[in-house]
Amino acid sequence: MSVTHPFQLAHGADTLHGLLDLPDGPPRTHPTVVVCHGFKGFMEWGFWPSLATLLAERGFLVVRFNLTGSGMQPGDETVTGLEAFRRDTYRREREELLAVLGSLEAIAPGRVDTGRIALLGHSRGGAEALLAAAHPDWRDRIRALVTWGAIAEVDRFTPEQKERWRRDGELPVVNSRTGQLLFLGPGLLAELEGERPDLDLEAAARARRAPWLIVHGTEDDAVPVADGHRLAAAAADPKELVLIPGGGHTFNVGHPFKGPSPQLIQTLNATQRFLRANV
Repeated sequence: MSVTHPFQLAHGADTLHGLLDLPDGPPRTHPTVVVCHGFKGFMEWGFWPSLATLLAERGFLVVRFNLTGSGMQPGDETVTGLEAFRRDTYRREREELLAVLGSLEAIAPGRVDTGRIALLGHSRGGAEALLAAAHPDWRDRIRALVTWGAIAEVDRFTPEQKERWRRDGELPVVNSRTGQLLFLGPGLLAELEGERPDLDLEAAARARRAPWLIVHGTEDDAVPVADGHRLAAAAADPKELVLIPGGGHTFNVGHPFKGPSPQLIQTLNATQRFLRANV
């Protein structure tokens, strides 16, 4: 059994909203997994609650939260923070993830084993988890890294898209789940067109020291499986690449969640095996 508790964390002028999934039983410290959702994702999307419950039942404390750039508040089904979504950047997301890592003992007093911390991210959240694992303050403190369908390059926009972005000051994107029209603002474009050695994911793959499980679906049409191979090729040891046959970007499940697919079950099994062996 496990229990779920909400938390809030002040970060500058923003408030990060999150959920703690705790193993049931007397209060004590637990190995901890910090989860980072992807672009247009949120902490309550699809497979995240099931993953958190599974890991909590295996003895892990799971910390999941909404990046402010998701524009989502707890319980939201659509983006309500349109301006928050518009001002999102990779560096903003990374700093929020680092803020959560640095505040674990305040978020869950007396429950975090600070010597046994892991990161898990999906898609763009996988990139943020990798960047955090490679950060000088954390590369010797993260015990394990797991990425699902992670991107290998932060600039995923065409020249035509960026020209429109420069011209209009924003770039429209559609949330395929809800049909909602959203806009990316000029901050992200400036970040992509500026100097960004701190956002070099292949360099981060070489710099991070934690054992790394790279999971990627062979039929991922959002982030091609070539990205998984690219990250694995760049990564320093120890690393492990697991390909999920027939797996799409979300491992063949959606939101609302209607139960696990065979591809998600394979992903969950590989993930819990890896975390139990390394954290």
